[in-house]
Amino acid sequence: MTSDLPVTVYIGIGANLDGPVQQVSRALNELAALPRTRLVKKSSLYRTPPMGPPDQPDYINAVAELDTWLTPLALLDELQRIEQLHRRVRGAQRWGPRTLDLDLLLYGAQKIEQPRLRVPHPGLAERAFVLLPLVEIAPALAVPGLGALADLKASISSDGISCL
Repeated sequence: MTSDLPVTVYIGIGANLDGPVQQVSRALNELAALPRTRLVKKSSLYRTPPMGPPDQPDYINAVAELDTWLTPLALLDELQRIEQLHRRVRGAQRWGPRTLDLDLLLYGAQKIEQPRLRVPHPGLAERAFVLLPLVEIAPALAVPGLGALADLKASISSDGISCL
């Protein structure tokens, strides 16, 4: 089902393998080319320490704001297709290294609880590598069920994160 009006969505982007700056930059271009979707804004790139096992390279992270007419699951399918183009391997190690990770952070003001998709993205409120670029492009945003983005950002540490 589609609507006449687009939904504003936010996509978290991260990579730490195979030229992560290029991986993230290429992913931003691929997001801009999605069907029935338009890239509105993109954050700066941020170098961040790994959230998972410490014996992996730093990540490059960003956030993109899109307007889309795609349904949440159709958008998720497109994000996973882009990850596959980047040779994303989903391994047994949680938060391990990856060529590309695309997360649907917010889909309008909707709260979604489905087997394949939870929105707002779980952990969004505790992840500086998501909150810093998100605040950069949408400082007045409120996260459904969590409150003002600025308040969430104020409650977390950004130690070790640098803007490129």
